[in-house]
Amino acid sequence: MFTGIIESLGCLEKIEKEKSNVHFSFSSSISKDLKIDQSVAHNGVCLTVVNIVGNTHTVTAIEETLLKTNLGLLQIGDQVNLERCMPANGRFDGHIVQGHVDTTATCLAIKDLNGSWEYVFEHADSPQNITVQKGSITVNGVSLTVVQSSPNSFSVCIIPYTYENTSFKSIKVGDKINLEFDVIGKYVARLLNLK
Repeated sequence: MFTGIIESLGCLEKIEKEKSNVHFSFSSSISKDLKIDQSVAHNGVCLTVVNIVGNTHTVTAIEETLLKTNLGLLQIGDQVNLERCMPANGRFDGHIVQGHVDTTATCLAIKDLNGSWEYVFEHADSPQNITVQKGSITVNGVSLTVVQSSPNSFSVCIIPYTYENTSFKSIKVGDKINLEFDVIGKYVARLLNLK
């Protein structure tokens, strides 16, 4: 389980295709401390570490992951948000994040609010894709609070610390991002649809 509090940025150093899988190698400040078989969220996608060499670690994405996330759009030099699993005795600073991306969304607008930034994202309108004002959402692995909410879009505000220490500073209008909707909201939606 993750909490959406980003530990480090990873820089994509190498992409290797093997059948329908893709191996991504990232350099980061935490790579040397990782272990083979450890789960690490990359832009909110839970992936298993398969190799470590110095300050670089490698993970493998299967076709299903590539189809549901923005990982297949990454290019050499791109940065991703990294978070290791939360230890059982750790602080719960964000919200419950499983690392199971639900869908991608498109950045519609970025507004400079003179000290913070508001990002507007559009996603598919679906009973499972639920946001509520002041609720939680995970964008590229970052736990955030929803500001505005509609059936197929929402906005979040980013403080300077988050802007500087995550990949938000490189998001542009038109970019695809990974979304994980709040797991509690998804269970409630499923229960209501069963009635």
